[in-house]
Amino acid sequence: MVEPDRVERYRTRMQRKKAIIDEAIARADREKGLLLILTGSGKGKSSSAFGMLARALGHGMRVGVAQFIKGRSDTGEEAFFSKQNNVIWHVLGEGFTWDTQSLERDTETAQRGWIIVQKMLCDPSINLIVLDELTYPLKFGWLDITSVLNDLKNRPSMQHVVITGRGAPDALCEIADTVTEMADIKHAFRAGIQAQKGIDL
Repeated sequence: MVEPDRVERYRTRMQRKKAIIDEAIARADREKGLLLILTGSGKGKSSSAFGMLARALGHGMRVGVAQFIKGRSDTGEEAFFSKQNNVIWHVLGEGFTWDTQSLERDTETAQRGWIIVQKMLCDPSINLIVLDELTYPLKFGWLDITSVLNDLKNRPSMQHVVITGRGAPDALCEIADTVTEMADIKHAFRAGIQAQKGIDL
């Protein structure tokens, strides 16, 4: 049996916590389209973004996905989400940079992809857009960051955008509403384990 004084201390602590949380919720009285950045060297950036995609669909929202870098169309997330209503899905990449080995080709591919993204960013009927691995075209200079930032700032006021990828530029993080950095503590790949369906693909 739990000691009565411990029960009382717990109850008092939770009352204080509830008061703090209730006050914070009351202060949050604005609505706006959010810009979220999921960056860092840890696994799970895209997975987190697709979790938000599922959440948005659960609320009947219309969503769009633009995948930079990735050139494959056999991932589990695409197989699932492309069958859902209210989903626009674009695979814009041609594979990793070490596969293409062409700066000119990678730049042209990214710039063609951004034209597609610009159309989505002008469409107020799209409630959430996931720009998967957009940080790499910015990091490598394939896209002009000033133009990208301008397009993001001028999107519809209630449109949410989630950007994933390592090494998110400071300028991108500065205009974001939420930035999450995922840390790499341990990864199965370094132990010689292949990418697994349902986990990595």
